[in-house]
Amino acid sequence: MFALFGAVTLFPVILLIRLLEPALVLPAFSILLFAEAAIAAIVAGLVRAQTNSANITWWDFAGAFTFMGCAAAIFGEPDQAALFFEEEAIARANSQP
Repeated sequence: MFALFGAVTLFPVILLIRLLEPALVLPAFSILLFAEAAIAAIVAGLVRAQTNSANITWWDFAGAFTFMGCAAAIFGEPDQAALFFEEEAIARANSQP
């Protein structure tokens, strides 16, 4: 399970670093981690793991991804996030016929 989430996180992070400006990496990484937290929470709800389990559960992964997403959002400045969304809006406007 750890290897799966490691691979799911590592591949998009490499793409983020290669494709985005350095100022935009933290806001995009934060969004990625929140999306992974949502996916892990959905899987945890479907699997219905025991809440008092001694092993790592999907809920633990969802919490860890949420925590890391919050940390990335805190370290990234609001101007960077606004710049990220402005670039996305410009890219969408240019791609419409």
